[in-house]
Amino acid sequence: MGRQCQCHWPLSLRLSVLLSILLLPLRATALVLNVTDSENIKEVASQLAWDLVSFYTGNNTGDVPAGAFFGTLVNYWRYTGDGTYNNLTMQAILHQAGTGDFMPSNQTRTEGNDDQAFWAFTALMAAEHNFPNPPEDSPSWLAMAQAVFNEQVSRWDDRTCGGGLKWQIFPFNNGYTYRNSISNGGLFNIAARLARYTGDATYAEWANKVWDWVIETGLIGPEYYVFDGAYESDNCSELNRVEWTYNNGVFLHGAAHMWNYTKGNSTWKARIGGLLDAQRIFLSLNKSSENVLYEYACETINTCRTDQYSFKAYLARWMGDVARLAPWTRDTIVTRLRASATAAAAQCVGGKTGTYCGMRWTTGEYDGTTGVGQQMSALEVVQANLFDTVAGPLTNSTGGTSKGNSAAGRGSSDRTAVPDDSSIITMGDRVVAWVATGALGVLLGGYLYLVVT
Repeated sequence: MGRQCQCHWPLSLRLSVLLSILLLPLRATALVLNVTDSENIKEVASQLAWDLVSFYTGNNTGDVPAGAFFGTLVNYWRYTGDGTYNNLTMQAILHQAGTGDFMPSNQTRTEGNDDQAFWAFTALMAAEHNFPNPPEDSPSWLAMAQAVFNEQVSRWDDRTCGGGLKWQIFPFNNGYTYRNSISNGGLFNIAARLARYTGDATYAEWANKVWDWVIETGLIGPEYYVFDGAYESDNCSELNRVEWTYNNGVFLHGAAHMWNYTKGNSTWKARIGGLLDAQRIFLSLNKSSENVLYEYACETINTCRTDQYSFKAYLARWMGDVARLAPWTRDTIVTRLRASATAAAAQCVGGKTGTYCGMRWTTGEYDGTTGVGQQMSALEVVQANLFDTVAGPLTNSTGGTSKGNSAAGRGSSDRTAVPDDSSIITMGDRVVAWVATGALGVLLGGYLYLVVT
């Protein structure tokens, strides 16, 4: 029996997306990026966003929209002021919000803690930048993020490894006994942002608790390199020492929120500096591509998989925020964002528009690949260069309009147990789960769909 997504998209919205895709070739233009010209950056970002949306099929029955994708579109609106995709974005977020905790019936059984966290990141971004509020009969952006926080802290498991959040939510999914950095970094990031937005010290206490556990476990080492994860089978004593750009980014971003929340605490400043220094492993060693970001674990040996194509998108997105939250980081971040954006835009010459992007930015040549992750990464690093032109993340005392609910996600709505219908897990469900977890998270599961019938 196939998993069906009952996505009742308005006919006008479906026709709008279809028309956009059909007209894509008419918009093809050569990308010439000037990273010091904000209007030029917006023009290039507009083309990259147009191409990105051409990959989206989440309004089709059986497809699942993904949080990372719509986070990029919220960020696009924030930086450019272009609301072209706002209706699409609103519809998708509200559909996947389910009861408000981003565990809807079409995805819950295959969802990991990192997947849920990425939806919360999108909701937080919407709250922090006053993205149009949902209808009054829907949970607010802030309440959605609070629901995810409350559910995830209830999953904190100190029976092994001294604490931590598992990668997977349910035991029938591959990866349930893995404690990874992106899931724990996601909880840290959400807690830090909620602390700053609401001023509630409870969130700050949890941010400190997660950070301390990550340090004690060794997932963040003495030189601030962030390793991928550890297994419960040996009490998290042996680390998987692979490093990814987004693991650095998720902790860097959260640390910047904590520095800002604590009004310049020196400990958090040192942590931010350490994580920025640790980014050197992701900066090209070639003189011709100096300061250009790359995914060192897989990019030069051509082993990157679907989700890994997108990791630089999140790092670039978060670096733009960090430069506003902790202004003393500006010069370092500007140098890296400008070099990376210039290199990324220069190789966006593929696809039917001639402006689709590949993954490799360091070679000066298009690598021949296209996909959501590549397009997201190029768009995020380009538009992040506009961080000086917009306000930084707001709080409820500096103009944020999203009204929260600190009890959201607690009690009867808490999703920590196996779903009621889990006794009837179909082979289709298991295949979806295996595929979803086999590639280190399903950040892009909403774009490249597997429908098992």
